[in-house]
Formats: sequence, structure tokens, C-alpha cells
Amino acid sequence: MIFVVTKTHIVMKKNMGTADRIVRAIIAIVIAALYVTGTISGTLGTVLLVVAVIFLLTSFISFCPLYLPFGIRTTGKRDQA
Repeated sequence: MIFVVTKTHIVMKKNMGTADRIVRAIIAIVIAALYVTGTISGTLGTVLLVVAVIFLLTSFISFCPLYLPFGIRTTGKRDQA
């Protein structure tokens, strides 16, 4: 079960490990730097910038909704909460 329901709120369980989060953050930073410097632009730049924002958001909350249908968990026993 991924979601835990309590009386007051729903809590998402982590499904991303530390290494996964770091890699996503690095990719997002690289994409943002390429966009800001003008290396990527236009539609491709906009799409990649949106992907970068999603990568940063998912790395901060340690939860990736796309992992759910495939049952992927990159957390180790130590990282699970």
C-alpha cells in the first residue's frame, strides 16, 4: 500500500532512494543551466524545463507517481518511511 490514510490526512510513502533523488536533482540542474544559457530553446527547451521542474519536485518529496504502476521502489531498507 502506497498511501496511508489517517483521520486527518493522507501520507505518501517514499518510493525513491537517495541516489535516485540526487541523480534527478543533478539532471534538473543541468537542464536548467542549458535552458538559461540558450543551449536548448523553443519547444524542446520548454518541455525539458517542465521535466526538470517535475524531477526537482519528485526528488524533494521522495515520491514518483510513475513508479506506482510498475511497482518500482528505489528505497533501501534504511530509507523507507
